[in-house]
Amino acid sequence: MLTGLGLLGLVVGSFLNVVIHRVPEGLSLWRPGSACPACAHPVRAYDNVPVLSWLLLRGRCRDCREPISPRYPAVELATAALFVAVGLEFGRDGYLAAALALAAGGVALFVIDLDRHRLPFAVTGVTGVLVAIALGLDALGGSTAPPLLALASVGLWIAVYAGVWLATAGRGMGLGDVALAPVLGLALGWLGWGPTLVGLLGGFVVGAAVGVVLMTVGRAGRRTRVPHGPFMLAGAAVGMFFGQPLWSGYLGLFGIV
Repeated sequence: MLTGLGLLGLVVGSFLNVVIHRVPEGLSLWRPGSACPACAHPVRAYDNVPVLSWLLLRGRCRDCREPISPRYPAVELATAALFVAVGLEFGRDGYLAAALALAAGGVALFVIDLDRHRLPFAVTGVTGVLVAIALGLDALGGSTAPPLLALASVGLWIAVYAGVWLATAGRGMGLGDVALAPVLGLALGWLGWGPTLVGLLGGFVVGAAVGVVLMTVGRAGRRTRVPHGPFMLAGAAVGMFFGQPLWSGYLGLFGIV
């Protein structure tokens, strides 16, 4: 299963490269086919194998020999690694499909926000729909996850992020962050309060830590706008994989559990 998930991740990652490049530009995901950005020559099918083609071509276009960004295989490998990690964590659990959908959408949103400082509603919306469908199927399959807890988690994430957006008049974060909040709240809330609270707090902790480092090394100032989406997604990943033991450990400090 893990091998299959890894291979699936490579294929999905290849598609995510198209999403990352075309969605912010408002271009079709299907037409025209992939082409070299330098010489516009269409990419041959045998040159479009995830990671392997980039290695065989030594990171250059077959026709014009211009360099091909290493970000393409990096996205493919990152997606494959996430899919395998999700498989290790959730195995054949009904939550697996929702976690895979969130991982795929998260990779695309992470890179787009770093590049463009925006989270396209189209990508967030599709990710949210896929997660909701997967969780619905999980519920029909007999999942013991309480739906009301997941809805409460959605409300909490919306309240926090919408509150920050209103309090800062949109300067602290964008509407794209607010739109992503309920998707993460739903996915983590399905796992329980531990994952959702750790994931919610984790995004702000990671963001603050990175901000301090950037200011310390002179890469950012107090007014520098840093995209918050990657921090949200990083926090959500921590919540998904480590949220419950971290939350239980925290409560244990006070003798609650």
